[in-house]
Amino acid sequence: MAGTDEDAVAAADDALYVLTAVLLTPAKFPSVLGDDYPEACAALGLAPLADGYGLVLGQDGDGSRWTVVIDDVSLVAVAIASWDCGMEYDLSPDEHTVVAALPGWPLAVAVAAPGVPAPHDPGPEVADRPPLTPPDTSTWGPAQRRLGADEIAVQWSLWRDQIDDAEFPMPGAAAADDAETDEASGTAESSEKTEGNGGHQGVRRVLAEARGYVDTPPPLGRVRSSFAPGDARTLRADGPGWSLVARTDDIAFVLLDEEPGEVLPVGRGPELPGLLEALDKMAVRPL
Repeated sequence: MAGTDEDAVAAADDALYVLTAVLLTPAKFPSVLGDDYPEACAALGLAPLADGYGLVLGQDGDGSRWTVVIDDVSLVAVAIASWDCGMEYDLSPDEHTVVAALPGWPLAVAVAAPGVPAPHDPGPEVADRPPLTPPDTSTWGPAQRRLGADEIAVQWSLWRDQIDDAEFPMPGAAAADDAETDEASGTAESSEKTEGNGGHQGVRRVLAEARGYVDTPPPLGRVRSSFAPGDARTLRADGPGWSLVARTDDIAFVLLDEEPGEVLPVGRGPELPGLLEALDKMAVRPL
């Protein structure tokens, strides 16, 4: 497996100053790395093990960046939960849990270890592969689209409060269906406007592909379900060129690669509730 060279592991384990850690599991992984769990693992040269991994990002005594991959997922989960609560936690993985020591960081880290040189990639004498680097999010593309969906999931109330349910079109199977829906709900949107919105056509494509996931399960992690207030769940689904974020008791938001920076709301209408319920039933959930 890439990154398991003994010299690299020894260099990473020698006085590794831990800066942060993240989970890489089917239910929770850095979505900036891929649309699903296997794709995120492939970005790091790892096999998509069912139980997943913990990624420990830090610097060695020379300041070199290292990503230490461990198979003790629970240890990393406890550390992250402690840090999120403002508590100190000494994340010190046992040597036997180390799966790989990868040069570089796959994610942007804004802090650095005190008392050592500034973060830099290790030299080729101790690294047997090119250093990991964070995906380019300076321009709109898959990585930035997925980060945008992450933000909506975390800041749901902020985004939801910007939406007036009467001001956005609800997608249907055809123009006639749209017209019937608008008439019944009393919204001001017409089927002509719905059909003429290029971004909205993209929303229809996304919903069709999401329905296809119910019949033919996609790669692991493309549909994830997590906690939401009340009895609802937060759903996250991704696919080629798109991301969807929804609450099972509310609306959805869609982001598209071909619509840079646009966040497209999807009203519940007659179809969305059933789709969200079906997706939630087949989604991966955190343990």
